[in-house]
Amino acid sequence: MPKPDDRSDNVERLQEAVQNTIENFRETKDYLYEHGDEISASEKEQLMEKNERRQRSIASFRNEIKDEAAQREET
Repeated sequence: MPKPDDRSDNVERLQEAVQNTIENFRETKDYLYEHGDEISASEKEQLMEKNERRQRSIASFRNEIKDEAAQREET
C-alpha cells in the first residue's frame, strides 16, 4: 500500500534546498575568485556552468515554494 502524500513540510524542505544551493553557489564563486589562476579553463567553465544551473534551480525552487504555500493556504 503506498504512503499517503504528506506535503505538510514541503515549503520548509524547499526553503532548506534553496539555502543549500545558495551556499554551494557562493562557495563555488569564492573558489573561482580565490583560485581562478590555478585551475584549468575547462574546470573553470564547468564550475561556471554548474553555478548557472544552480541559479535556475533557485528560481525554480522559489516558484515551487510559492505554489506550495498557496496550496497550504487553500487547505
